[in-house]
Amino acid sequence: MNDTTMRAISPASWGGPEVLTPVTLARPAPGPTEILVRVHAAGVNPIDWKTRATGGFGMHSDPPVLGYDVSGVVEAVGPGVTLYRPGDEVFGMPEFPRQAGGYAEYVTGPARHFVPKPGSLSHVEAAALPLAGLTAWQSLVETAGLTDGTRLLIHAAAGGVGHLAVQIAAAHGAHVVGTAREDKHSLLKELGADELIDYTRQDFVEALAGREVDVVLDSIGGDYGTRSLKVLRDGGTLLTLPSPDDVPPAPAADGSGRRGIRTGFTLVEPDSTGMRALARLAAEGRLRPVVETVLPLERAADAHRLGETGRTRGKIVLTVLDD
Repeated sequence: MNDTTMRAISPASWGGPEVLTPVTLARPAPGPTEILVRVHAAGVNPIDWKTRATGGFGMHSDPPVLGYDVSGVVEAVGPGVTLYRPGDEVFGMPEFPRQAGGYAEYVTGPARHFVPKPGSLSHVEAAALPLAGLTAWQSLVETAGLTDGTRLLIHAAAGGVGHLAVQIAAAHGAHVVGTAREDKHSLLKELGADELIDYTRQDFVEALAGREVDVVLDSIGGDYGTRSLKVLRDGGTLLTLPSPDDVPPAPAADGSGRRGIRTGFTLVEPDSTGMRALARLAAEGRLRPVVETVLPLERAADAHRLGETGRTRGKIVLTVLDD
């Protein structure tokens, strides 16, 4: 390897985890208003293995390099960049939904798609935060208008988005109800959940009978959206993350105007304001990414296999360069 090339992981074709292949590519150079980041760690998200399987949004380089979440050190800056200089530690989710190419030694992206990494987070922890954290922040704080006392139901509360949503909601004074297997309850209590429902033993609709919630965050899909309508109060909000196809029709209001439930699909966007808010919470000790598994870049296929089980708690992260 020399100073003009880099290691990366690229799918040789769209398909199973076995298509992920180590490759040597030309090192990118930052354009105007962009920075070049030497990647220390890259987060792994469900959209990564969905893209690997089908090509995803089709907004990727040739050859494609997966990965959106990165944490690392600024190597160089392009013309017009004033926010950063070489040596600064940064993290972010550049370019989404265009492929950032995080499964590589270097990435480029708009300077304002990154924010300074808090000293309280390692690169591994920081790489676990952007996509999932921004998804939770934009859904709950910006779209649902979470406030003190909001009753919130989070499905898959121990998952990548879920465990961060629990903490963000708790930091805003919400009453957090989460669905998760019992072996994850102690972790979620530590993170700020108020009530937990083991979905393998009890239907959440039955558990919440007579106690309506204001907001539901659904990262599971399927029939969860339709069932969640049964526990939402009139005027409540259902936020669906997996796909627009998982959004149930909003129930019609009756003659008195009751119901008025908002339903919708939310897709995360790069957002330096939201990223800085997440960084502040992390620096204050109120937001902690839980990283269950750390694997080297070359084992990206194993990371995808693990993620696709749907049984991980928190996040999976690939290390590209040691902290």
